[in-house]
Amino acid sequence: MIGAGGVLAATAPIYLLILAGFLVVRYGVFTQEQMRVLGRFATLVALPALLFRALSSRPLGDILNPRYLLAYGAGSLAVLASVWWWARRRRREGSAKSALLALGMSNSNSAFIGYPVASQLVGGATAGVGLALTMLIENLLIMPAALAAADADGDAGGSLWMRLRAIAGRLVRNPLIIAIAVGLAVTALDIEVPDVLQRTVGVVAAAASPLALFVIGGALVGLRPGGMLGDVATVALGKLLLHPAAVLAASLLLPMDPLLQRAAVVYASVPMLSIYPVLAQKYGLDSLAAAALLAATTLSFLTINLWMAWL
Repeated sequence: MIGAGGVLAATAPIYLLILAGFLVVRYGVFTQEQMRVLGRFATLVALPALLFRALSSRPLGDILNPRYLLAYGAGSLAVLASVWWWARRRRREGSAKSALLALGMSNSNSAFIGYPVASQLVGGATAGVGLALTMLIENLLIMPAALAAADADGDAGGSLWMRLRAIAGRLVRNPLIIAIAVGLAVTALDIEVPDVLQRTVGVVAAAASPLALFVIGGALVGLRPGGMLGDVATVALGKLLLHPAAVLAASLLLPMDPLLQRAAVVYASVPMLSIYPVLAQKYGLDSLAAAALLAATTLSFLTINLWMAWL
């Protein structure tokens, strides 16, 4: 059990890096465009290296953990479906807004914030495997389902099959998904990666966490939570409290390695994915999504520490 002081010591550097990223953009040391370049490096190079290293260095049986996939998938899908139903039936919202509210509460910023937090709690190796499994659920189940639901009213044009095919096309070109596939292939085929390549990948992977947190801080500059406070509070608190509770409940029904169980709850407890406002822009909900992202990121300092202390 980590004491309260230990929890704060583990998470404080994470939020200090986010604060540093915010300050350097706020006071003009870096521009938003320069931070986007750093974000692209993190997404296209550093995070894929981290995923490849985590997957290629462990036995396949340790990686493809069906209990983790079922628990995280069931908990996340339960939140997605229940929030969508609540918004549609109880609040009479349109399909797009209902789906975006549900997506905000059920899809985490697992790579940029989740991994740094999880690695403090369960260690880098277990956190890396958890990250890969979590990203499979998020990218192959939760996000496609939410985006398909958002277009259910037929506003976006094109058949459902065409929209799903477009989503699948983006996924197979996603460097993070490619890194997961290559890492799994190396492990499954028992390919020995040369030591010099492993060391090179390790150096690049080490930059993933601090760089990602730095970029998140810069992205928060200019976001305004004004207006829509009810929806903003609902999405932020649902993401930080409801999602991890659902994943925890599912993991208790499907007992697994305690370290992986903790990692699953941590990944569910972090704020929503950083591109949430970008996804919402198509439906005219980007202001709501940006405000919810800012609120969730700010509140998560408290809620993540509470979850980690309890775990």
